[in-house]
Amino acid sequence: MDSMIPIFQVLIFIIFFIMFLLIGLYIYLLRPKAKKESEIVATDEVEGDEKDKDKKIENYGRFQGELTQESILDFMEFDEIVDNMIVRKKGTQYVMIIQCNGVNYDLMSEQEKISVEEGFVQFLNTLRFPIQLYVQSRTLNLRDIIATYKSRVDTLASEIEKLDARIAQAKAQGNRAVREKLEFERKRKVNVLEYGIDITDYVEKLSSNRNVLQQKTYVVVSYYSAEIGGGLENFSKEEIYNMCFSELYTRCQNIASALATSQITSKILDSEELAELLYIAYNRDEAEILQFSKALDAQYDALYSTGKDVLQKKQEKLDREINLDAIDIATDSILKADKMKQQEDLTRQINKDQKVKERALELLDTYEDQLDPRVYKLAKKEVEKTMDERQKEKEEKAPKEAEPKKIEAPRKKIVRRKTSDN
Repeated sequence: MDSMIPIFQVLIFIIFFIMFLLIGLYIYLLRPKAKKESEIVATDEVEGDEKDKDKKIENYGRFQGELTQESILDFMEFDEIVDNMIVRKKGTQYVMIIQCNGVNYDLMSEQEKISVEEGFVQFLNTLRFPIQLYVQSRTLNLRDIIATYKSRVDTLASEIEKLDARIAQAKAQGNRAVREKLEFERKRKVNVLEYGIDITDYVEKLSSNRNVLQQKTYVVVSYYSAEIGGGLENFSKEEIYNMCFSELYTRCQNIASALATSQITSKILDSEELAELLYIAYNRDEAEILQFSKALDAQYDALYSTGKDVLQKKQEKLDREINLDAIDIATDSILKADKMKQQEDLTRQINKDQKVKERALELLDTYEDQLDPRVYKLAKKEVEKTMDERQKEKEEKAPKEAEPKKIEAPRKKIVRRKTSDN
């Protein structure tokens, strides 16, 4: 019995040893798998971080979140544009902008340069409030200039057509003086028309070049409602607005007057020009493709667009007819008045010759007692002869006006139908 106890303890030890050995083997076999899973997890985490990083790089600069009107206004840093002013900071700051046109300083003489410099120094000395200078470069937009040239060309073409009608009318009436005058005027206008067409074509070709830039200089003038002083709560919003507008407009006028001493012309931008200035400042690339003036012409800011009213079209047609009738009547009256003037001049000339003749005969009668009777008679005949020769010379020198041809209306042929006797 006692010998069985050590054997039993040895068996138990062997069993426990085998169990620990199996457990160690199992742990050894499972360890590489856990390592692989941890490596896979770590790899996934790295890839996820790289994807998030790439996504952040791709969305860099893009607005993240909900886009509201308040966020847009915060980005644009101004509230509204009203009455040629930019309103900022919830109505506490008002801004007006003056556009300045440069001078050809390099082409001036030395005295003119000194004058410009002295004027600019005087402008700086007169400033009693802060200003900002802003320079903006934009692609030269010649669309408005081209439209102006084309409208003037069309006006010249219509004037030439009216002159053609007046020339034809003068030819029909045989008025040579008026016809030559009108032809000279027509030739002058045709030369101007050809020159205008050449200029328009040149400007259109120039506008196709996108590399032509124009640099504009602006003076930015600000006024704060706090500058009014204390007691703002005693004024209404409209009163504060009117006071700020008056003070700001006065400042801009003073600046414009001071710049004029340097031969710099300037003007205060209106609301539409302010909107265009800000549009180009915020959209430099898109401003060349979609111009602000074209957007306004397309009425993108309108709820709807309509054509002209029928009554308005009728009124425009009636106005054109009235203008054409008025031109015809005025032309006829000028031609008739010219004829009447020529007739009056001829009558005065005839009366003048008659009075000269009568005066000469009176003088001969005065000296009749002192002259020989035969000399007196011959002298009277000589007076008659001289006046007749003068009259013939004037008739030969005077242009013979062709009588207007009478245009007879075509006579209608009367066709008599034979009626059968009942």
